[in-house]
Amino acid sequence: MKKLSTVFTVGILGLAVQTAANAKDEVIYLYDWAEYIPPGLLEDFTAETGIKVIFSSFESNETMYAKMKTMGDSGGYDVIAPSNYFVSKMRKEGMLMPLDHSKLPSLQELDPEMLDKPYDPGNQYSVPQIFGATAIAYNSDIYPAGTFNSWNDLWKPEFKDKLQLTDDARELFHMTLVTMGEDPNTTNPELIKKAYEKLLTLRPNVLTFNSDNPANSFIAGEVNAGMLWNGSAFIARKEGMPINISWPKEGAIFWMDTLAIPATSKNPEAAHKLINYLISAPVAEKVALEVGYPTPNLLARKKLPKEIVEDSQLYPPLEVMKSSIWQDDVGDVSAVYENYFQQFKAAK
Repeated sequence: MKKLSTVFTVGILGLAVQTAANAKDEVIYLYDWAEYIPPGLLEDFTAETGIKVIFSSFESNETMYAKMKTMGDSGGYDVIAPSNYFVSKMRKEGMLMPLDHSKLPSLQELDPEMLDKPYDPGNQYSVPQIFGATAIAYNSDIYPAGTFNSWNDLWKPEFKDKLQLTDDARELFHMTLVTMGEDPNTTNPELIKKAYEKLLTLRPNVLTFNSDNPANSFIAGEVNAGMLWNGSAFIARKEGMPINISWPKEGAIFWMDTLAIPATSKNPEAAHKLINYLISAPVAEKVALEVGYPTPNLLARKKLPKEIVEDSQLYPPLEVMKSSIWQDDVGDVSAVYENYFQQFKAAK
């Protein structure tokens, strides 16, 4: 981040005021995850550009997608934040506008390992905002290191009624399919059925399903092992809890929350400016410190405390990244996954 002299800063602020006066009627609409927008962030953007941002938050990709579908061609959002597998789904359905990379100079600051993924080759429709992973978490006061090396370890009978799983159909089937050596993004109903049958043998070990602040169960001592997001485990450790992450040998479940422009955006020029701002190093650093999840911005990482960026349980080693498969859209087959998932939850 460039350091500005006082005189230059005053000049910039004066320019921002002038820009604001020239663009006083320019307003764009952002639809993002609430925790990714710390207080004052959007006001700073307005001061720099004169563009006012109206912010709305959503709690799930499904909610965001359904609202975008309902709004149709009259959709009022200019920037949205779909997760990776919804980027795949929405671009296939023509819901996203191709990005102009020449208007996104901050894109060059991002980690190449976070770019050009199968859900959006060449990042034609989306750019990374925050990423995370689901792995095996355990209380190191209860279980020694090496207890969990594979997803298959969760099936061991000594964990009867002791595990927490995420309340997410795709994540549970992803975990199970990779233990079978199969594609976690399969659309083959027979393979999904076989995965369901294996999942049923895990059901006696499951105490709870939780995707709503799942670290709280560990912090409260209600569970001591199971599936957990790396950022949630990091937050638990900050609270003084000895919650460690083990990266399964079959690979973790990686996800990316992105930024994209809906095809119905009324102001794509301003939308590019907002996206570039949100992925820039100063903002990425602030968000990473706020939410505890890894940032894909390499310049921002250099500004973060060493105890954060050198924490291999938060920022996965390269070999973990390379061994893991990102979730992708499975189309209408998602209903098959969801149906089996509900049966799995009701089985006990």
